[in-house]
Amino acid sequence: MTNRIFWIFVSLALTVTFSAGGSIFAQTAQTNLLRSLPPSDAVALVDVKRVINEAVPKVLASNPTKLNEVNAQLERFKTRTGLDPHSFNTLAVGMRYTYPRAGITKVESVGLAEGTFNPAALAAAGRVAADGKYREEKYKEKVIYIFRLEDHIKLFGVLDLRFSELAVSPLTNTTLALGDLESVRAVIDLGNAPQNANAELISLALRQPNAIVSFGGNVSPALLENLRIGNDAIAKDVSSVKQVYGSVGMSAADLELFAAARTTSADAARNLGETVEGLKQLGALFIHRLPAAKALLARSALTNLKVTTSGNELQISTGVAQADLAPLVTGRE
Repeated sequence: MTNRIFWIFVSLALTVTFSAGGSIFAQTAQTNLLRSLPPSDAVALVDVKRVINEAVPKVLASNPTKLNEVNAQLERFKTRTGLDPHSFNTLAVGMRYTYPRAGITKVESVGLAEGTFNPAALAAAGRVAADGKYREEKYKEKVIYIFRLEDHIKLFGVLDLRFSELAVSPLTNTTLALGDLESVRAVIDLGNAPQNANAELISLALRQPNAIVSFGGNVSPALLENLRIGNDAIAKDVSSVKQVYGSVGMSAADLELFAAARTTSADAARNLGETVEGLKQLGALFIHRLPAAKALLARSALTNLKVTTSGNELQISTGVAQADLAPLVTGRE
């Protein structure tokens, strides 16, 4: 139950989903990338360059073996798709969720990546794969390169978004659409003009302009039901949540996490805040039951955990030392 509500909010954003350049030009480019996404239930913005060049090396500084594994994943993605993760700056992700049957939430994701790439390298990588693992499709004057991924390859080598088939289509000289085939077609259907369908979610996602990862998402009753929170009292408090947003950032030594929940009323936000405060105190009693590495991380997260309410919003923030994350990333307890 340690800071359970905080992680529920983060899970919501990832399901309905490290200082970035603060110039007006950079912020405008990020906004336009997000606005070019199709209608979504959640949007996220990832500073790919800082994730690869700053976050990963810092978190894994104490484990060169694991760092080498991540670098191998980056090279594997480049070899398999012809896209060099180091040549991209920003990734905007749009997520839609559906409910094919009771208790099941399905997430459909599409990404728009801004950077430099070579369409010829895409085709060349596909031809190397051969054996029916690659094909091309012409759709509304655009070429879609489709890679069948029988084994799991992380997007840009670091982002764990799973696709059985990864469709990639150059939209402009600096922008790619990536995702499942239908989602990439949907992006092409929109054309080059930025859309306003996700304006509110984009506003939420851009609350922290210096974040490495930021997000904003809607929360539906069906999504909450499928989370299966278990505790009736907590489920009642969480049922008042209508939207979530937040960010992941980095200081010189810490990883900083922020999540906010927009509820139906100020009273609902206060009730939820009181529940979180109670869980914070209760969680401290159970830390000793965790493996050493997880206990260190949990103790740090709880010590730094701040819970505030502002109108109908509950806001939660915490920070953990980057060095404390390495054992979890590497699988060592």
